[in-house]
Amino acid sequence: MAGHDIRSWIIHIRKDSLKFAAAHMTVFPDGAKEGLHGHNYQAELTVELTEPALPRMLSYEVFKKALRTVCAEWDEKVLIAGDNPWMETLPAEPGEYAFRLCGKRYVLPTDEVAVLAIENVTAENLAEVLFERFWIELTRDRSVCWRERIIAVSLRIDESPGQGATYTIRWG
Repeated sequence: MAGHDIRSWIIHIRKDSLKFAAAHMTVFPDGAKEGLHGHNYQAELTVELTEPALPRMLSYEVFKKALRTVCAEWDEKVLIAGDNPWMETLPAEPGEYAFRLCGKRYVLPTDEVAVLAIENVTAENLAEVLFERFWIELTRDRSVCWRERIIAVSLRIDESPGQGATYTIRWG
């Protein structure tokens, strides 16, 4: 092999425990929306490493733990796009979250709602936000030089088998 070859190793992590069940409503460009419905989302992580040598090895378990933690935050929640132009937060009783979306009024218990800083609840947007939360959780351990050991990370969310989206970050 030539001395200028670029080599990397890719690990894949997809476990039954890396999932969350959540409800949502996708809004369309004309202001119409889907009815409230849910999915059993499955998360999958792909990490491209600079090398797997023992001194620089990264345990699969640190990745799984961080991803399980962020999946648990959305499990059994109604995911709300807080930045949607057709979304209006309404006054509510203590312990309730009231809003109007595309002209329909909803009132839910606050502990069953996750308001996300996105404009629409789609697989693409969820993959990005879940990645951002995952990366924060993963990099809490500042003793590991994550950026020196990782070339790229992809987080895929499937809302049903064969249908989902992937968000990828690649460092140069």
